[in-house]
Amino acid sequence: MTTTDLHRLTGAYALHALSDTENTAFERHLAGCEACAQETAELSATAARMGLAVATTPPAGLREQVLRRITSVRQETPGRPAAQALAVRSGPRARTLSRWALAACLAAATALGGTTLWQHQQAEDARDRARSATQATDEIAAVLAAPDARTRAAGLTGGATGTVVVSRGRDRAVFFVSGMASPPGGKVYQLWFDEDGTMRPAGLMDPARSDQAVLLRGSVDGASGMGITVEPDGGSKAPTSAPVALMTFPS
Repeated sequence: MTTTDLHRLTGAYALHALSDTENTAFERHLAGCEACAQETAELSATAARMGLAVATTPPAGLREQVLRRITSVRQETPGRPAAQALAVRSGPRARTLSRWALAACLAAATALGGTTLWQHQQAEDARDRARSATQATDEIAAVLAAPDARTRAAGLTGGATGTVVVSRGRDRAVFFVSGMASPPGGKVYQLWFDEDGTMRPAGLMDPARSDQAVLLRGSVDGASGMGITVEPDGGSKAPTSAPVALMTFPS
């Protein structure tokens, strides 16, 4: 393994993606390479922020709700099937009760059908969101582990810190932020690629999260940096406010 190869392992080392042999060789290399040591520290911190950014705290009281509902679920009594357990009576009153029972069953089935359809749609939406989140996380990890991944950190307004990781080979960039203040009501932080002063849309930040990782949308090619502006909810085609932050991409 050459020195050039070792210089390219900073991202993989930060993500614990090296084999035992590569890990040992790279750690020996780190002891004498200040540039790799600094970049590895930055990528390791960025990876930690990514983990915090995608973590989700379960709602308060969820465990108690689940345990309480378990105790309220009725189990069927062993023995005869429900159809055999029904007593069959004759006469007008029995027929009237049967009609009422049939009507109730049909109403219940209709309501249940609507509820089932709604639950199915909710489940499908949840699966779609989970797939999208998994894909984004995989792409973020791929940028961090890219051999040519380079990082740049900067202080932002309000004491927040931002780190951008760029892989020219993958033509993608990831922005990590920590301690970002919430935008004004009805507003959102929008990210932009800075192409010599011309801003190109690169995605939106989650206004509900102060710590997050965002895979910038679009190609890095042609951009020398990125910017953040405050835009109306849903974003804008072009900036409508002065940037709250500007960062140049690492070379």
